[in-house]
Amino acid sequence: MSSQRSYSFSRQVLINGIRDGIPIGLGYFAVSFSLGIAARKAGLSPFQGFLASLFNNASAGEYAAFTLIAANAGYLQVAIITLIANARYLLMSCALAQSFFTGHVRFSTVFSLVTIVTDELFGITIARPGWLNPYYTYGAILVAAPAWSIGTALGIIAGNLLPLRAVSALSVALYGMFLAIIIPPARKSRVVAGLVAVSFFLSFICSYLPGISTLSDGTRTILLTVLISCAGAIMFPVKTEEENADVQ
Repeated sequence: MSSQRSYSFSRQVLINGIRDGIPIGLGYFAVSFSLGIAARKAGLSPFQGFLASLFNNASAGEYAAFTLIAANAGYLQVAIITLIANARYLLMSCALAQSFFTGHVRFSTVFSLVTIVTDELFGITIARPGWLNPYYTYGAILVAAPAWSIGTALGIIAGNLLPLRAVSALSVALYGMFLAIIIPPARKSRVVAGLVAVSFFLSFICSYLPGISTLSDGTRTILLTVLISCAGAIMFPVKTEEENADVQ
């Protein structure tokens, strides 16, 4: 496949992206609807929730941000925790950028894709054979991004219209969303499971320790996130493929 042909518009490639983006969009809508309940508790309007999800396509990052907003955290705290929660997308973006044929793609094209990458979009895009045609990812985004944003707005609207008991019941879905984030990696790795358990324990202890308990919830969350992740990286480094090959 030539470089010129790889990046030229292809209706079929776009349709393939839309097709593969439909199931992702349906999943996004369900999760973001629950996320809208958290946004409603944080005091966001449907339009504000729509914009928040439009510019931050990450459930963990948004949930952390909405939690801090509800706790009256400052702008800097919200920005830092969002950056930490979404740090993995920096690595995904670097990997995605390598899928382009070097020197034959505009910077604006690369930038437009890496700034909206998500776990699911990265997965289906990086699995494509050959050099990446950006119109495939554009097609998936055309379905996934609106579903994510609209779902958040509708969740806020439902939270405003439904009775308090119904909203409380729907809030349980947020815990389900949180469990869906941590359980799969915890089941695959005992280290991750252990770090999750340690984070729960330390978060509980720090809420009662003198001095630390006086800090805001947002500040404690940021400190614990950085400390536990750094400790895990130092104590349990991930082996590269070359190191695994040497062991074998």
